[in-house]
Amino acid sequence: MQGCLPLRLAGIAMAFVAHGAYAATTLTMATEYPATSMPGQGVSTFADLVRAKTAGEVIIDASYDASKGIKSADMIDAVEARKVDAGDAFAGALAVKYPLFGVSSLPFLADSLSKARNLNKAARPAYEKLLAAHGQKLLYTTPWPASGIWSKKKLDSVAALKSLSIRTYDATSQAVMQKAGARAQNISFADAMPLIASGEVNAVLSSGDGGAGRKLWEHLPHFAEINYAMPVSIATMNLEAYQALDARTRRAIDQAAAQTETEQWKRIDGRLQQNYANMRKNGVAINTAVPLAVRKALKDAAADSVKAWKAAAGPEADAILKPPAKKR
Repeated sequence: MQGCLPLRLAGIAMAFVAHGAYAATTLTMATEYPATSMPGQGVSTFADLVRAKTAGEVIIDASYDASKGIKSADMIDAVEARKVDAGDAFAGALAVKYPLFGVSSLPFLADSLSKARNLNKAARPAYEKLLAAHGQKLLYTTPWPASGIWSKKKLDSVAALKSLSIRTYDATSQAVMQKAGARAQNISFADAMPLIASGEVNAVLSSGDGGAGRKLWEHLPHFAEINYAMPVSIATMNLEAYQALDARTRRAIDQAAAQTETEQWKRIDGRLQQNYANMRKNGVAINTAVPLAVRKALKDAAADSVKAWKAAAGPEADAILKPPAKKR
C-alpha cells in the first residue's frame, strides 16, 4: 500500500493542476460602498473582466460595505501597506490626507457630465503621479451622479438649510455647509448610518446613487437636487502585486481596467433617472426646483472653495484647472 502513495499523490496533484488550482492567483480588492452602487459595480465589473481576460488564472476577491474595515479615507494607505491588493475609494475622502483628490468634489465646478469628463481627464496624470509615489497604480475612475441633499424635511428655505445637521463627504463640503449655516460633519457612510438612524444626523450630502444603495429613504424621505458636484471614486492597485504578475497577465489587468473605466462612464448616462425612479418607488419626494435663495446661499458659501483647494493641493492644481486650449 505504501508504494501506491506517491502515485496517488501525483494523481491528486494532476487533478489540481487540471482544475487550475495551482495556476490561479487571488488578489483582494475592497470598497466601503455596496455592490449596487456605482463603485460597487465598478469593482464587480473589473473582477469579471480580469477573470475572463486571464481565463480564470487571476481571481479578484472583492469585498463591499467596508467589510474589511477599510474606509475610503484610509484606502491608499491600506493598499500601500498591502492590507489589500487593490481598492476603490471615494476621492473626496482621500482628500483629507491627499488634498489633490478633492478636485472632483469642488462645489459647482463640474455640474454636468461633460465637465466631469474633462476635469477627470485633466486630473488623471496628477492622480497617477501621487499614487505611484505610494507604490500604486491607478486602475480606473468611477463617476458618481451629481450630489444632492437628503433630509428629513423638505429643503424649501434658507431657514430649512440652516436647520440641517448634515453628513458631508470631504473637508470642502463640510466648510461650505457650515458657512451656509448648517451643522456639518465630514464622516464616512459607514460611520454616518448609525447617526442617521438615531436622528443625530438629519441630512446627507450624497448622490441618489450612494443614497439609493444605502437605503437612506428609510430615514430621510426628501431629496433636493442641487447639483453640488459630480465626484469620482478611484480604483488603485499595489504596484508590487501588479509587477509580480507576468507580462501577459499585466496586459490583461490593464485591459480590464481600461474597459471598466469606459463601462463606468457609459453607465452614468441615464443613471440619475434610474435612481430617481427607485427613490420615488420607495417614497422619496424629489425636489428639482430648489428655491433660488437656497441655491444662492450654497453658492455664496462655496465662493472661496477653489482658491482654498489650490492652496492645499499645491502646484499641480493650476494645471488641472487650466482651461483646455481652443482648437484653431
